[in-house]
Amino acid sequence: MHPTFAAGVALALAGLGGYVAGVHVSYPGRAFSLTALMAGVTLALVGRGEGAT
Repeated sequence: MHPTFAAGVALALAGLGGYVAGVHVSYPGRAFSLTALMAGVTLALVGRGEGAT
């Protein structure tokens, strides 16, 4: 497993968890959960494609 893929999956899951928590409880910085989710998905896709020909 590529480190970029693993970091992307972890960031996407953290962002998803932050989004779900933000739906139920208002907390400062909750908008960053969407940024983390989008960045995580992007990193996961880029990490998955490394070395593919």
